[in-house]
This record gives sequence, structure tokens and C-alpha cells, in this order.
Amino acid sequence: MHEPVRTVGPMEEPTRTALDRVRRRVAGAFPRRRRRRGATEGGSTPGDGLQRTPTLADGAPRTAAGPRLPRRRLLPRRRWVRRLILWGGGAAVALALVTLGAGTWLYSRAHVSTVGDLGFANPLKIPPVLEPDIDADGSKVFELDLQQGTSELVPGTATETWGANGSYLGPTLRASRGDQVVVNVDNHLPESTTLHWHGMHLPADADGNPHQPIAPGDTWSPSWRIDQPAATLWYHPHPHGQTADHVYRGVAGLFLLDDPEAVSGLPADYGVDDIPVILQDKRVDDDGALDMGTPLLSTVSQLGDTILVNGTYDPHVEVRDELVRFRVLNASNGRVYDLGFADDRPFDLVATDGGLLTAPHSTNRAQVSPGERVEIVARFRAGERAVLRSYPPDLGLNAVQGRFSGGDDSFDLLEVRAAPELTESAPLKDTIAEDELPDPADAVTTRQFELNGSSRINGERMDPARIDTVVAVDSTEIWEVTNGSGNPHNFHVHDVQFRIVDYDGGPPPPHLVGPKDTVFLPPRATARLVVRFADYADPGTPYMFHCHVLRHEDNGMMAQFAVVEPDDVEAAPRRIDAHTGHS
Repeated sequence: MHEPVRTVGPMEEPTRTALDRVRRRVAGAFPRRRRRRGATEGGSTPGDGLQRTPTLADGAPRTAAGPRLPRRRLLPRRRWVRRLILWGGGAAVALALVTLGAGTWLYSRAHVSTVGDLGFANPLKIPPVLEPDIDADGSKVFELDLQQGTSELVPGTATETWGANGSYLGPTLRASRGDQVVVNVDNHLPESTTLHWHGMHLPADADGNPHQPIAPGDTWSPSWRIDQPAATLWYHPHPHGQTADHVYRGVAGLFLLDDPEAVSGLPADYGVDDIPVILQDKRVDDDGALDMGTPLLSTVSQLGDTILVNGTYDPHVEVRDELVRFRVLNASNGRVYDLGFADDRPFDLVATDGGLLTAPHSTNRAQVSPGERVEIVARFRAGERAVLRSYPPDLGLNAVQGRFSGGDDSFDLLEVRAAPELTESAPLKDTIAEDELPDPADAVTTRQFELNGSSRINGERMDPARIDTVVAVDSTEIWEVTNGSGNPHNFHVHDVQFRIVDYDGGPPPPHLVGPKDTVFLPPRATARLVVRFADYADPGTPYMFHCHVLRHEDNGMMAQFAVVEPDDVEAAPRRIDAHTGHS
């Protein structure tokens, strides 16, 4: 009877040289398939109890069929593997070079600049002020007709556009504090839409949000009383899931509020020393069609390579006064502008979204994200020409993300041509307005909101039937808003003007101390807002809060809040019937 087969472990391993060990490891990396064998040559089992491979007399391995050839397969296999590695490495290098080349090409094309390229050949169009009718109750009645048409956005090219009372943009509406207003909005567009009064304090059913759709051929007639300080507000479509497209086609206009009781001493002759500046970027195809797509790798979606000011390409404006006020609205879908003059002259920032600062702030830059407004006052010398420019904005992104999101772009926006003789202007007052913003000491609660990705708030996409937040009328709250994503966002709240008490862990910078309804939030930034919900309660009709990068809003980065009587906060519905006109 044969002894049991033992493992090699207990045996004394013969002495090997370093070369032997290397050969053994190489051979082990390419094992050969072996047939099961029993005894040694002659059929006997060796005395040490180990199974051994039969060998010939000269020590060469053999098979049952006869002598086995010397080991010659190892070298061809090594060559095959070496060739495979070389081929794979070569392919990887080639792919890397192609990718690098394509990336370099895309990176270079992502940069847009018109600095020094414009001739400022076209007089700046000034949107006309729409004169209202006065009805039997003394209300100011405005008529707006939403319509489609054809516009020459770039020279020599016809583009299909939308507008109000015309083919592109709309007239400026103007009312004073205390006025009762009615706006009859006729929709002659081919699609259902809405018209939102951005920055206006008004009842929820007059807000013009997705819950007030206007079908083609219908008229919507909201009415409300103006009860807020003098400000530069605006109007634009706000249909659920369609806002970006409708605004990009051209429906937008200013709504200016005046306060007869407040005397700021600022330039106030509209179109003369008080100039509206509506900024939009467009991308127009060779056939004249608006390019509605999103550039590759853009974190803010739509970005145009052509700037329009009040719908004017390559504009200039002539001024006859030493001090000129510019009311700047960023009506772009996703682009952020950093405003300054080409010669870096200082100017005074006098107002933000919801009205005047208490005092002018001297600076040479003012950054505005989509939906934001700033008012600046600049001084000019007789006969000079000065260029209002957008410098590369600070988006809070890395170099690659910033490049593809407009962070390296710069534009000459508008040339200001001063007359040979200018009317002397008095210096600005030290105080130009009273502080009417809510007091943080009055806050009864703090709510937290996080912007996620490019389509969610607090992890939820917009649901028109869901009420996300219920607040008590005439209460004050702290809203802590954090951009939890890697994309730049901003945050707009309907119906209110808020005070920013903290911005990214510190006091707000000077351009954020005034009345605001929209605040820019770079990645990981947090803003603490003091918000007061005054006057209007309606548990069944909500207001909105959302990112005003319009494609983000359409993707779902929007939520709803309802204002109710204090005793109804707990019982107020969290689900409502949604009539948005869009899926």
C-alpha cells in the first residue's frame, strides 16, 4: 500500500540561486496545462511519498505518447503579451492625444470676447413708456398684447421673436406708490404662457406665476395696489417648464415704480439722464433662428455670443448731462455680468433689485446674475466717449467649469457719447432713501433651504400640486439658503424684498445691503435672508421661490410657499389643484 501523498511544505527546499527564483516566478505566471500522472517511470512510487512527473533519462519531461519537446512556449507567450501591451499603450496614447486636442479646441472656443471688436454703430433703443388709461375707479389700466413677429437682432438677419406690443421686448410700465393698477394681458402667442411681475408685492393670484396660465386667445386682467418703495422691477413669462424658452424668445420689459414722498435727488429724466439698460445674450444661427440649446459643459445652460442692449446690437447712447443714471437689468437666461467701465472709472451704486440704498456706494464693479437689477450713476466729461463693459464674472468655479460657463467671457456693452457741452449736475446726496427692509429681530423662525444639483430644492423637484412651505401673514422669518451643489445658482423669492444679514459666513458686501429679491450663490455658499410676508393671505394659491438660472428653474429647481392667516398654518392644505397650462 502506498504511503499518503504529502505536500511540499515539510520538505527541505533545495538551494536556489536568484536567477532560479526569477525563472520560477516567470514560469508560474504562465502555467502549462498538465495531464494527471501517477507513478514514476516503471510504475513505482518513490520512497519519499511524493508524486513526480515522469522524466527521461536526461531529465527532460515526457508524456505518455513519448518524449516531450523542451519548453519553448513561454517565449512566444511573452512576446504576445508584450505586443498586446505595446498595442494597448499606443492606442491609449493616441486616444489621449485626440482627447487632449479636442479638449483644447473646445476650451479655446468656449471663450467669448467682444472687447475692442465693436464699432457702436447703432443708437440705443429706449423702450417706450406705456401710457395707461384711467378707469371710473381711478385705476391705471395698462394694455399688453403678447405677440410673435420678426426682428433683426443681428444686422441683415431676420429672426422670429416674441414680444409685448411689438415683435421683441415690451414697453416700460410705470406707476407710483399708492396707485391701483390693472393690466390686461392678451395672449396672441401660439402657446399658453403667463406674465410674472418680478419683484412686485401683490396678491398671489395676481403674481403671474405658473398657476395663472393664459391660453392662446385669452386675456388675463390682474389688479393690485402699488405699496412698495421706488424701484426698477420687470415682467417676463413664467410658465411651468417653459420659462427659459419664452423669455429667450423676447417677452420681457421694465416696470418702474416711483414714490412721490421720497426725494432721492437722482437723475430721473427717462431716456435722457435716466437710461434703461436691458442686457440679454443670444446665439443666432446662420438662418436667423434663435439657438435654444445648451453649450457643451455649461453649468448655467444657455449662453449666447451676441449681446443685445434693449434689443439693440452694437449700441451707443448720447448724453447731455454730467451725471447719468443707468438702470441695468440682467434679462439673460443664464449669463452673469460683472459691470464696469473700460477706463475703470468709479461710479455710484444707488439701487439694487427692490429699490434704493440708503446711501450711494462708490465702486468700479457691479456683478449681476439673471433676474437681478442694479442702478448706477456715473459722471462724464464733455466730448468724451466711455464704454460700459462686462468683465469676467466670479462664478466660484474651477478654471475648466468657469471657462465653459461664461466665467472668462468679456463684452463691450454700450458706448456712452457725451455731448460737447453738458448740463451741470448736482452731486449726489449722502442719504437717498430710508431703510424699509424687515428687521431680523422680528424673525419668529428660521427655515433652511438647499439647492441640489441643477433641478432640486431640499432634494425635491417642483410639483405644482405640492405646497412646500406655509408661512403666517404679517410674520418675519429667517431663510437660510445654501447652494449645496457644484453649480452656480441664484435664489429668487416672489412677492417680497428681503434683507441679507449674512453672506457666506460674514456681513454682506456693499452691493448686497439693499432691497433684494434675487441673490447670487456660488457653489457651497450660504446666504441668510430676512423675509417679511405682509398683507396678502391665500391658502389655495402659492407664490414661488426658485433659481433664476432659467433652465435650472425649468428642470425643477423651484418650490412653492403659501401665506395664510396665523391660525391656519397647521390646517392649511399641503396639496392643491394645479392649473399650470403645462405638464
